[in-house]
Amino acid sequence: MPEYTIATLVAVLAVVAIELWWARTGIFATAQYWLAMAIVFTFQVIVDGWLTRLPDAIVRYTPAYFLGVRFPFDIPVEDFGFGFAMVTGTILAWRVAARREEHA
Repeated sequence: MPEYTIATLVAVLAVVAIELWWARTGIFATAQYWLAMAIVFTFQVIVDGWLTRLPDAIVRYTPAYFLGVRFPFDIPVEDFGFGFAMVTGTILAWRVAARREEHA
């Protein structure tokens, strides 16, 4: 399996595992979280689509490092996994920090 794909899967699984087994903030059960993710993905499609649009891509990916599945606007599907992991990881960090601050 290509490296970028593996890294994406590891990032997504790590963030989900951190939430479910350690942080336990409950964000996956909130409409607020999913609305935030919808907003993030909407802008990701616009920006990432512009950056990766073939044949005149500004950002180019080496075909051997990702699956080659591009949707929509030629966006590698792995980019959505990384976007999910980065945004979710940041929200989790904020929630955990806020919880610790409350208990301090």
